[in-house]
Amino acid sequence: MLCSSNSLGLFVSLVAVLVPVLAPCSLAQFASPRSANLTTIASPVDPGITISYKVPDGACTTAFDSQQQFTGWVNVPGRFPTNVFFWFVAARVPTSALTIWLNGGPGSSSMFGLFAENGPCEVVERGANRLGTAARDWGWDRASNMLFIDQPNQVGFSYDTPTNGSVDLVSGEAVAPPRPLPSDRPPPAFLNGTFASLNPNNTANTTKIAAGAVWHMLQGFLGTFPQYNPPGNTSVGVNLFAESYGGRYGPVFFETWEEQNSKRRNGTLSNSTLDIHLVSLGIVNGCVDDLVQGPYYTAMAVNNTYGLSLLSPVRAGLANATFYQAGGCQDLTTQCRNATASPAPTDPSLIASINSLCRAATNACNALTEPYSESGRSLYDMAHQAPETFPPSFYIEYLNTRSVQEAIGSVVNYTDNSNSVYSAFQTMGDWERDATVPKLAGLLTRGVRIGLVYGDRDYICNWLGGEAVSLSVASTTGGVYGVGFPNSGYAPIIVNDSYIGGVVRQFGNLSFSRIYQAGHFVPAYQPETAFQVFARIIMGTSVSTGASVNLTSFNTTGPLNATSSLALPTSPTAGPCFVRVMYSACPADAIQSILDSEGVIINGAWYSASSNWPGATSTSPTTGATSTSPAVTSPLTGLFTATATPQSAAPRSAAPIERTTIMAILLFATVLVTL
Repeated sequence: MLCSSNSLGLFVSLVAVLVPVLAPCSLAQFASPRSANLTTIASPVDPGITISYKVPDGACTTAFDSQQQFTGWVNVPGRFPTNVFFWFVAARVPTSALTIWLNGGPGSSSMFGLFAENGPCEVVERGANRLGTAARDWGWDRASNMLFIDQPNQVGFSYDTPTNGSVDLVSGEAVAPPRPLPSDRPPPAFLNGTFASLNPNNTANTTKIAAGAVWHMLQGFLGTFPQYNPPGNTSVGVNLFAESYGGRYGPVFFETWEEQNSKRRNGTLSNSTLDIHLVSLGIVNGCVDDLVQGPYYTAMAVNNTYGLSLLSPVRAGLANATFYQAGGCQDLTTQCRNATASPAPTDPSLIASINSLCRAATNACNALTEPYSESGRSLYDMAHQAPETFPPSFYIEYLNTRSVQEAIGSVVNYTDNSNSVYSAFQTMGDWERDATVPKLAGLLTRGVRIGLVYGDRDYICNWLGGEAVSLSVASTTGGVYGVGFPNSGYAPIIVNDSYIGGVVRQFGNLSFSRIYQAGHFVPAYQPETAFQVFARIIMGTSVSTGASVNLTSFNTTGPLNATSSLALPTSPTAGPCFVRVMYSACPADAIQSILDSEGVIINGAWYSASSNWPGATSTSPTTGATSTSPAVTSPLTGLFTATATPQSAAPRSAAPIERTTIMAILLFATVLVTL
């Protein structure tokens, strides 16, 4: 029988897994609200909002001990309880800049971004069933105060009502109330825990509603910690960076917050509310608008810059035709948007009809990826075979340990991806309900900087579609952007004295970056490149060089296309099977072995034998593994400004050293990480 080293967090620790056969697992224990130890106050700007917070001592190692951290929940008004979780980390060097990070989904936790992509720390293995954290070299706290938000309600550590339940790790299904262990599940594959209610009616079901909840959350956070609210009369302000489904979150959230700012200024909202000074919006491999990006799924499968052709000409033609056919993505999305553009109906049957139409449009557009999926390659990295295990998922195990949840004050277990939220958005067909490009154009007109950043090995929100979005935004904005942006050439993204990390087209406040050798989660693949691009966007400098420029007249020069060919790296050997996401990230034979109680689980990862765990080769007499905190490879502060183009200007044909370094660290049992 297999036992995981921890059950679902806030539980009694179970037997460490180091041998194939273990004693029976003990019964899991549920969370106690009394263990939270939080400070709770009413928001100074809105007494209807409360905030509960604490300092998460020891939960996330930062570059400097002086960096302030807060974790907590903002309880916001609504028809159901909403407790939005946040994790704040101050910058390494004092700054007024504040950056909000949102992962996508819909329903994915921003703790993925914090611990696996661009946060101040990453999870590392320190021994058998012993996880910890280490400071991340290229965490975005190098340039900004960082606020990671779990949203909508029921995602990550956010919750409505703490509810005891069970989760089947084979199917990914969570249910309440708790159920007995099924006869066909070993204990590590079926866990009890405390979750949100799991009720899809108790969360946002559209991006617009989610935007309002997060606006209230920011009122609570910034009202309580005014020192982190950037002043409104400077070029430094609030930045929002969002990934994947964040291609919808970002534009809708910013538009909603700008609307609230306008209401405050004209007296519609109370003057006690806070103006959120918005300066830049970054979208990382975002699925922004299927009417623009839909046709590029076929193109990316047969005409990408890695020489990889996955569909025959006949299959490609048929796949592309499905976008344009009657009842296809384009047709149904247009009908959905026409219906939702009309005044909101009050007739329940008409509301249901519109929702059904938008749901059908969403399904038709999502089906565009199916021909590619038949290739067996990862949707998130064309160089990898499915199932995808990069970035690693040790962070999920870490966040579900009792010590971490006590440190942050949580009364619920960690939910990496919420089926309830996904279901709620799917019911409304949120993917296709309104055009997003005009919202981006509106923000650009208001002077907001917009940076589109795309890894060029991603398929699900690929860079060809991202480039099309950038051109559509410029065309929709019109004026100087309509002419100047498409006629600005691509310039190299100079990351350091020796490496070019991609190319960028930039005109005024709009930029589009193709990042070389990066999959869907760009900061995990290319941490240094991603950081430099991020810092340059929020600071309003040249994304190519980092130099100070006058954005009212600046544009890049170079070729008008970004089609440089690169060599596709060999797919890495399969990584460990992470038990908490086995339903999506483990091969069938590994899942069957777990069901048969074969192999071992160490730090949340299944291995066919304990000798296959990388730490097993260590001679450490105390832990069975050597502590493997990543070596510091660069100063932990500072930005790079290029003064010359590196002599080796051609992009590297294989995975750059940034990615290679990460994978080498992983082989010695260090950890990074979805959507």
